[in-house]
Amino acid sequence: MTALDTNARIAVIGAGAMGAGIALVAAQAGHSVLLLDNRPGAAAQAIEGIDRQLGKRVENGKLSAESRSATVARLQAVQDIEALDDCALIIEAIVENLEVKRALFRQLENICDERCILASNTSSLSITSIAAQLRHPQRLLGLHFFNPAPVMALVEIVSGLASDPGLAECLYDTANAWGKKPVHTRSTPGFIVNRVARPFYAESLRLLQESVAECATLDALMREAGGFAMGAFELTDLIGHDVNYAVTCSVFDAYYGDTRFLPSLIQKELVEAGRLGRKSGQGFYCYAEGAQRPQPTSLGSERTVTSCVIEGDLGIANGLILRLHEQGVEVIKRDGSGLLRVGDAVLALSDGRMACQRAKEEGLRNLVLLDLAGDYAKATRLAISCAADIEPAALADGVALLQRAGFTVSRLSDSPALAVLRTVAMLANEGADVLLQGVASAADIDLAMRAGVNYPQGPLAWADSIGLAHILKVLEHLHASYGEERYRPSLLLRRRVAEGRTLHDPS
Repeated sequence: MTALDTNARIAVIGAGAMGAGIALVAAQAGHSVLLLDNRPGAAAQAIEGIDRQLGKRVENGKLSAESRSATVARLQAVQDIEALDDCALIIEAIVENLEVKRALFRQLENICDERCILASNTSSLSITSIAAQLRHPQRLLGLHFFNPAPVMALVEIVSGLASDPGLAECLYDTANAWGKKPVHTRSTPGFIVNRVARPFYAESLRLLQESVAECATLDALMREAGGFAMGAFELTDLIGHDVNYAVTCSVFDAYYGDTRFLPSLIQKELVEAGRLGRKSGQGFYCYAEGAQRPQPTSLGSERTVTSCVIEGDLGIANGLILRLHEQGVEVIKRDGSGLLRVGDAVLALSDGRMACQRAKEEGLRNLVLLDLAGDYAKATRLAISCAADIEPAALADGVALLQRAGFTVSRLSDSPALAVLRTVAMLANEGADVLLQGVASAADIDLAMRAGVNYPQGPLAWADSIGLAHILKVLEHLHASYGEERYRPSLLLRRRVAEGRTLHDPS
């Protein structure tokens, strides 16, 4: 089945920010769009708002006046649900309440032609459950846009137990024709994005709870080392802690209390205090006028480094060697197990163990562990950790070498897998379980996380590039350190490592 023809009329129910955004997307694609809201005058006001929004784009030279007029002309506010009887697709974007949505779709089923596709923009409710009371449950699917809908590229096409696969393909093709990046997903809690993204918030919150570092430093590491657009604390402040915490609780409850999705007590306290982030003026950061943003902590060294020794292959951290060469540091290469020596310091990429544990088990004095960087050749900040008894001179040598390579160094308390590495490993682990359970394909999982939440890489492709054996080792060490099911490695990850295959290899 191909995309809906632009002659097909579209309806959107719910004229809030999301509904209005979806209506604009469909109208810009050339469809006639009916907008309905149960609040008197809300649909008309939403169209007026769209007109003003497009007007600003015209003023900025990003849109022609003709395109603005044509788009607005395709939008029509209607007062009664009966006016939707000849629509080819009706998209619901109302309150996240199961019974309210069920009642609406039962009403629509009595009004619309049976060929009309019914779609819900729900971000958390089961499509199977919403459709269960319909006479023709196969016609209902999820069409999950991300806010703001005109800007965000991703659309999750969600199939419930009864959903018609042909209609899912039609919605996929239609979303693609609308300029979006659609992905297929089964109707499981959180779909793709809201499930796979949980560790991004959870691991930073865990590190904060354990006093590994403060918010500003952890956020800076996610941006400047990991390549993420924002860190977890600034992002949840932007989303709103009431919203983010509610999604986490919803996924946690839906998976019967699986500790992988355990909500944070720190975030719960913020919600209880009304510190919801930007919209309330206070979250992890203060947004009052004139408020000073806290700065990340950095560790400096006055020592001079002119040479270092590389023992073996540093693997994904080889970009560090290139930077040292560029800065004129003499790099002496020897056989070994992937260590970097400078002065009395021994530097190594973290494998998930604490520095104190690894130093003892491998007999390494003055061990400095390096965190993951998204690209060691380009990252501007890097986290390190070390045992409490490291000699100050050795630590200064290690920091000096990293500074010479162009990194700003942030020291974290000695914690398993540091910050970026543990976050990426947990994102990959959750993505692997989504793949294992047939919720979505590897390609769609990675696309969803790039297009839906702007990750620098899809978590499965990222894990493949790091090496699945290393990711598995990190997770096993996290699991052993904490003794919690939260860090259990995915069965698929174990299987692919044993088979010598990647997560993107065909099943």
